[in-house]
Amino acid sequence: MKNVFVGNMSFQTTESDLRTLFEPFGEITRIHIVRDRETGQPRGFAFVEITDDAEAAKAMSALNGKEVAGRALKVNEATPRPDRDSPRGGGFRDRGRSGRGF
Repeated sequence: MKNVFVGNMSFQTTESDLRTLFEPFGEITRIHIVRDRETGQPRGFAFVEITDDAEAAKAMSALNGKEVAGRALKVNEATPRPDRDSPRGGGFRDRGRSGRGF
């Protein structure tokens, strides 16, 4: 199973639109359109899970750069999300003197 990233989508793109684009390439197990947590509005990208890796590769090759609703889609293999537990900088640092970080 391959997870495919679809970016640069129109905010009006629906799950049905994505299913229509990807179904000719193989069986789709899941489509997830990412939405803003506060407003619920689409953020312009989605993830499509395709059961067969070879079919996913064909879909990525055929659909990357394809114009849909006036926008050229970015379609490639999704990369794993980084752990949220890992430090990203800008946070509290213990400077060693008082143990309070001041």
